Parts: sequence; structure tokens; C-alpha cells
Amino acid sequence: MTSMYFTEEHRLFRESLKDFLQKEVVPHIEDWEASGTIDRSIWVKFGEMGFLGLATPEAYGGMGVDLFYTVILLEELQKINSGGFAAAVWAHVYLAMTHLNKNANDSQKAKYLEPSVRGELIGCLGVTEPFGGSDVAAMRTTAIKKGDTYVVNGSKTFITNGVYGDYIILAAKTDPSAGNKGISLFIVDLKSKGVSANKLNKLGWRASDTAELAFDNVIVPAANLMGEEGKGFGFIMEAFSLERLIMGVNAHARAEYALEYVLKYMSERETFGRPINQYQALRHRIVDLHADMDMCKQYNYGVVYKMDKGEYVVREATISKLKSTKMADEVAYDCLQFLGGYGYIEDYPMARLLRDSRLGPIGGGTSEILREIIAKIVIDKKEYKAPRN
Repeated sequence: MTSMYFTEEHRLFRESLKDFLQKEVVPHIEDWEASGTIDRSIWVKFGEMGFLGLATPEAYGGMGVDLFYTVILLEELQKINSGGFAAAVWAHVYLAMTHLNKNANDSQKAKYLEPSVRGELIGCLGVTEPFGGSDVAAMRTTAIKKGDTYVVNGSKTFITNGVYGDYIILAAKTDPSAGNKGISLFIVDLKSKGVSANKLNKLGWRASDTAELAFDNVIVPAANLMGEEGKGFGFIMEAFSLERLIMGVNAHARAEYALEYVLKYMSERETFGRPINQYQALRHRIVDLHADMDMCKQYNYGVVYKMDKGEYVVREATISKLKSTKMADEVAYDCLQFLGGYGYIEDYPMARLLRDSRLGPIGGGTSEILREIIAKIVIDKKEYKAPRN
């Protein structure tokens, strides 16, 4: 089925991806959820199919396709009901690799980006700190230049792929006295001496590894600096729009999956001689949830279209995450209720989906932070402009 956003080529890609996920991923999800580890071999299989290089130019081994291929990847990952596995994939491709695609030099791309496209290296992004949260400018991690190296000290937290990944795109202050103008980005090998990882025990996203990382006099080659010193804050701010839009798309896809599942369940579950999808109170609540989901979905597609055309969509992407993640939590909560006692049983999908969904209004900037960003734009008339590299 074609639409104003999706072509026949998109449809074929979606079918290929669905088939791949059912054959190569779904049979292992329960084991990965239980162990909190994802088999490394699946990354190479993703790479062989080209799924890790959708946003990477062909010159570096990617496919260089439009952003709606990314939407398809995100939507189908949500519909296998493992927020953790989905997060591991998009944190690698759209957090770490976004910076490699946009900000790395040719040498860095050859060493890190191309193997990342192939699934041979797994990356993560290190911005959030234990004491800073969403206040990026307040970060304490430092990278002090010594000769042809930098010495890194500090810590990061809530880092997806931080335990089992191979490298981190690390934000650190090269000039601690310069505020946000003193922040730089580095590519740091996670196996470097002085790097230690503590795996965090999470409510949801259990298939993925989330780390608190410590950096104790870690030596990083000066060649691993991305761009120029002091450019990191602009790079981070620019990437936030994509991260937030991704979380908005994840949310509408998660909600759509929940509604599809619960509608099938309600058509088969009978009480007092009739399917429960015939009770007016339940039917009308389903309609409200479906309408909220579809409004977020269509809004998100519109924002994706703008971003794909090169627009700087800070306001729109922030609204996407704020409203879509709230909606998805409400859908998950009510869909669990529609299943009655079975909704509370881990053998059914709603319990995990509810736990996984709860991260939506927290990660990538809490809803409270997002409201303040939007307030500055709408009320204070603040303008956010794309950084000049």
C-alpha cells in the first residue's frame, strides 16, 4: 500500500524487514530479555541486510536512503515487543552513528563508521552524567590535552550499549572554564585502560545493556577528536531533534502494536456469551486510544518529512516526543486493563510493553524538560538555529 509518504519500494523494504525479524530475532527475544545480553551475531546479520546503514552514504558502505526507511525500521522493531532490543539497535545507528556520519573525518569513518555499518563494531553515545541529567552544559567529564593525546576523567550514566559496546561518542569538556563552548566530542574505545562499566538493573528495556561508565585517566588519541575543540555542544543539540523524533515514532508504533494485539484478543475473549469487543464502554475507549495514536502517527510522519527535507525541527521533534510518549503510556496502561488478569501475566505481551513504554517520557529529555524547551519557543520566542560546523 502506497501513501503520500511511503512508496512501493518502502513497502517491499518493510516486508523484507518483517520477514528478517521473524526469522532471525523473534525466536531469541525471550532469551535476550532474560539474560540482558544480545547475541553479537545478530548485529552482523543486520549489517549484511543493510539495516544498520540506512542513513549512511553509499561511499561508506551504507544505503543512503530517505528517512522514511528509518521510520519503517523503528516501527517494525517496536512490533516484536522488545523495547530493549529496539533500543540497542537505534542507539547504535541513530545516536552513535549519527555523529560518525555527520561529524567524523574520513579516517574516523574508515575506522569506526564502516565497521559499524557492517555490525562488526557497536557504538553508544555518552552525554548524560550522574549529576547533570538534561543539563548538558553542566557536565563534569573532562578531556585535557597532553601532547598528541587527551586524558579523560569523569563519568556517564544511562548509556545504552555501554556494557557490551565497542566505542562511545563521548562528550567532555576540553575547556572547563568556557561553559557549553568548552565541550568537545571524542570517539573512545570502551576497552581502553581506565574505562569501567557498571550494568544498571532496569524496570524495562531488559534485553539491552544500560551502563554507568567511569573514565579514570583514559588516554584518547588526539586523532579521535570529532571536528574542532569546543564544537561538541552544537553537535549534541543538533542530534537531539533526531533522537526525540525517533522516540516519538517508537511511541506511536508501540501503541499501534498494543492496539492491534488487544483488538484481536477482545474479538476472541467472551463474557456472558459475547465477545468483549461488543461492550460499548470498551469499544468507545478503544476508539479514543486509536484516535490519539493515529493523530501522533500522522504528526510524526509530517515531522519526518520536514527533517528529511533538511528543516531544523527542534519544536516539532520535541512536541513529537512529548505527546507521543504520553499517549503510548496511556495506550499501554489501558490495553493491559482490557486483558484483565492476563494483562498482568508475563506470558502475555502487555506487561513487558507497559514496562518498556515507561521509559518514553524519561529518556532523551524528560517530559518536564521538553515542556520548558517548547515554552521558550512558544512563549519567549526563542529561536533554535542549526549550528554552523
